[in-house]
Amino acid sequence: MSAPLRPRGDRRRRRLALAARYTTLLLMLAVMLGPIVWQFLTSLRGRTENVYAGVLPAQPTLDNYVRVAQSFPLLQYVGNTLVVAALAVASNVLFCSMGGYALSRAPWKGRTAVFTVLVATLMFPFESVMISMFLTVRAMGLVDTLVGVWLPGAVSVLNIMVMRAAFLAVPKEIEEAAVLDGAGEWTRFRRVFLPAAEGALAVVCITSFMGAWDDFLWPLLVLTHSDHYTLQLGLKSLAGTSTTNDQRIIAAGAMAALLPMMLLFLALQRYFFKGVGEGALKT
Repeated sequence: MSAPLRPRGDRRRRRLALAARYTTLLLMLAVMLGPIVWQFLTSLRGRTENVYAGVLPAQPTLDNYVRVAQSFPLLQYVGNTLVVAALAVASNVLFCSMGGYALSRAPWKGRTAVFTVLVATLMFPFESVMISMFLTVRAMGLVDTLVGVWLPGAVSVLNIMVMRAAFLAVPKEIEEAAVLDGAGEWTRFRRVFLPAAEGALAVVCITSFMGAWDDFLWPLLVLTHSDHYTLQLGLKSLAGTSTTNDQRIIAAGAMAALLPMMLLFLALQRYFFKGVGEGALKT
C-alpha cells in the first residue's frame, strides 16, 4: 500500500524550513571561518599590495612567512610553547583520568563532597584567582620559567568532569568481569577504563593543548625575559614593533600559530567527536 501523498502546503513548508536551516548553518560557518580565511589571504599578499584591495591576493606569495621567521625568534617561541603544551597534555591526561576514575568508580567516603567542590570552582573566572596564583608561583621561585607557565594548567577541573562522565558510561558488567578475572584496581584502570575512554582522552589532549597554546594573559604575567616567551607573547611583540607593524606579517604569524592546532585536531577528530558523546547514556 502506497503512502498517502502529503499536501502541497506541507511540502512547501518543509522545503522552506530546510532552506532556512541550511542558510543559518552557512551564515554561522561564514562568521566562524571568515576571519581565519581573511587572515590567510592577507598573509599571501605581496609587500606593495593593498591589504583591503579585493578579497583574493593579486600576486600570492609566501614571502610574509619568511619575513615572520626573520623578524623575531619564531622557532624559539614555538619551542617554548610546545614545552608548555606537552607538559599540560601529559599532566592532564594522567591526573584528570585518575581523578575522573576516583570520582566515578572508586568507592571512598567524601566523594560526593569533593565532586561538589570541584564543580563549584568552575563558577570562578580565572581573573578572580590570578593574583593569588601569581603570588603562589612567585613564592615557589617559578616566575619567568616555563614550569611557572605550565603549573596553573597542569590539571583542569573540566577535564576531570569529562573523564568522570566517560568512566561512568562503561558498563558495570565489564568491571565485574574484570574483578572475577582477578584484575586489581590499577589493572582495571589501565586495561579496562582507559581503553574504553579513548575518545574522552582525545578531548582532554585537544583542550589541554589548545589552552596552553593559546594562553596569553598568564604568560604575560609570569614571564619577563624574552628568551622564555611563548608564541602568543612573541606575536604580540611582533605586532607592537614599528619595523614589523605590517598586517601581512602579523597575519602570517597568526596563521603559523594556528597551524599546529589544526593539525592536532585533524589527527584526533575521529576520537574527539567520539569523546564528546561519551557519557551521554549515563551521568
